[in-house]
Amino acid sequence: MGTLQMEPSPPTTTEKDEYDDISPIEEVRLTVTNTDDPTVPVWTFRMWFLGLISCALLSFVNQFFAYRTEPLVITQITVQVAVLPIGHFLAAVLPRSRFRVRSRIFSLNPGPFNMKEHVLISIFANAGSAFGSGSAYAVGIVTIIKAFYGRKISFLASWILIITTQVLGYGWAGLLRKYVIEPAHMWWPGTLVQVSLFRALHEKEERSLSRAKFFLIALICSFSWYLFPGYLFSTLTSISWVCWAFPKSITAHQLGSGMKGLGFGAVTLDWTVVASFLFSPLICPFFAIANIFAGFVLIIYVVIPIAYWGLDLYSASKFPIFSSRLFTSQGKQYDILAIVNDKFELDPAKYRQQGRINLSIFFALTYGFGFATIASTLTHVGFFYGREIYERYQASYKGKEDVHTRLMRRYKDIPSWWFYILLGGTLAVSLVLCTVLKDQVQMPWWGLLFGCAIAFLFTLPISIITATTNQTPGLNIITEYVMGIILPGKPIANVCFKTYGYISMAQAVSFLSDFKLGHYMKIPPRSMFLVQLIGTIIAGTINLAVAWWLLNSIENICNDNLLPADSPWTCPGDRVFFDASVIWGLVGPQRMFGNLGNYKAMNWFFLGGAVGPIIVWLFHRAFPKQSWIPLINLPVLLGATGAMPPATPLNYSAWISVGTIFNFFVFRYRKKWWQRYNYILSAAMDAGVAFMAVLLYFSVGMENKSITWWGTNGEHCDRATCPTAKGIGCPA
Repeated sequence: MGTLQMEPSPPTTTEKDEYDDISPIEEVRLTVTNTDDPTVPVWTFRMWFLGLISCALLSFVNQFFAYRTEPLVITQITVQVAVLPIGHFLAAVLPRSRFRVRSRIFSLNPGPFNMKEHVLISIFANAGSAFGSGSAYAVGIVTIIKAFYGRKISFLASWILIITTQVLGYGWAGLLRKYVIEPAHMWWPGTLVQVSLFRALHEKEERSLSRAKFFLIALICSFSWYLFPGYLFSTLTSISWVCWAFPKSITAHQLGSGMKGLGFGAVTLDWTVVASFLFSPLICPFFAIANIFAGFVLIIYVVIPIAYWGLDLYSASKFPIFSSRLFTSQGKQYDILAIVNDKFELDPAKYRQQGRINLSIFFALTYGFGFATIASTLTHVGFFYGREIYERYQASYKGKEDVHTRLMRRYKDIPSWWFYILLGGTLAVSLVLCTVLKDQVQMPWWGLLFGCAIAFLFTLPISIITATTNQTPGLNIITEYVMGIILPGKPIANVCFKTYGYISMAQAVSFLSDFKLGHYMKIPPRSMFLVQLIGTIIAGTINLAVAWWLLNSIENICNDNLLPADSPWTCPGDRVFFDASVIWGLVGPQRMFGNLGNYKAMNWFFLGGAVGPIIVWLFHRAFPKQSWIPLINLPVLLGATGAMPPATPLNYSAWISVGTIFNFFVFRYRKKWWQRYNYILSAAMDAGVAFMAVLLYFSVGMENKSITWWGTNGEHCDRATCPTAKGIGCPA
């Protein structure tokens, strides 16, 4: 893209070492250009116009989808592809006249639409999709308070909670930039995909079927088709033929249901099923798909059947085989609201009266595998990448500046006081939330400081791990567990602590990842910072506004016991979030995974997960010629089903199938087509579905106009939620 080539005159040996223009990381050398043109305009009307619209649109659509049974997440790649022809169109039609504001000259159209504008628009969009999460994490707290617990929280308290948890991590991330952005050995592998896509999109088009035309055709097809699974023929969402073949068999329904069972043989013709929870399979490399497939098959079709039908583990037959609900010992749904007192805390007497909380065998093992995944990630990274991380961290101090860091020296850096003010101001507002508005969030001021301390402590090491291995260990279960032990009986305090302790760290890592993208693309640092900050605040505000609107306008939203059979407003993600608030906050880990609970043995998964990678590493050391041994990635295998619940087996099987078709067969046998159109197709599919879903809601959903026939009555696997134990019966 750039026009200025950094080639100094023939240097001496010392100068050559100091000014070597080759990155020490081969992947970076092959992907990122060593050139830059600092005269390319960045702060343009086009960037602000398209960036703000993209941010607002994605934050609206993603929050709108968040409450649906298949919560499709529209990521920045959709905007990255869709905005390119719009940018070129604006460059062609906007007036080129200039005007002066004080001493500066501005123009609505400073020239051709350039890559740096494109990058900043995508950063805006990334903020609009909560850095790939869909919507701000703290919106889930507002949802469970209003829709599940039936309590109240003010809009102001909600807004402060969402914005502070989204912005807090930016403060200390900015202070850590010197350690994980500028060093060449902190190379952030995930950003190279974006760099490659930007370069590919800005190549000159010579074929008759340009990327823009292909995008438009695919978008129209996706938009038109979603009318069928989205409204006219919703059974296409989950074609569970096994249930149809054996309509009275509980076991057949448990096996065949794609939404409430193990999904054996189930297929879908609905893109939201394919791309929900796991994102678009077209952008995931095949080796990752293969690892997830192995873990998925092992857990869903080996471990779960043995535990349910073979061992009847934890009286599994008394409960549905696949459910995120909470149950009594007799297989009935647990009445959570009955054990919550007027102070929004646990009522011990009512809890003893109803008895211990029981989980479906799948939900119980999900927590066990979650424990193992956390532990195995730490030991896997330590043993397989520990030396590499240490050497690269050392090299980041001893090594000379690479070409990209030197090129970035041309731009004004961000003053440290910007981050100090942001961090101090956010902490101050958060303390107000935890003192003046404490009755709405339950969390004490010391809980806020403790959560922030955990997040800050882990931000640097986890950023280093992500920057060198592309693996990001999560802290959600750790923060839930710690706060549940310290302060049991307060569900909202627990989820707030988790959000401040986990999400602020995750936001810091996302901020740093985007900053590395800007580093490679030679975006002025101040522009990056302001776009990220402004985009995050706008997105969080729109997320809350949309959530507030839907929670107050859709009757029985999130309550699938009272919703119609074909209603899409079941809130699967928020259901799991609510259950987590009960398990870790209201009841507490001591009554679930301690001496007072049924699942004490699940704690052994921590040990098993920690030891597993060590055994694999020892085998690798003992048999170094066996190249397949280091390919055993236990964190991926154990965490393969980490999105379940709320994801279902059908989400996984469809995702794996489509991903294998495009990223193995098409990639191998039609590589030129894949290189040119694969990401374009992914973006078009997402965008078409999103536009049609919003159109359907505003045209027929708000008026409650529905079609009732066999094809709109769900997947017809009504007995999938029935337990198999005698005398229990089907849940109401």
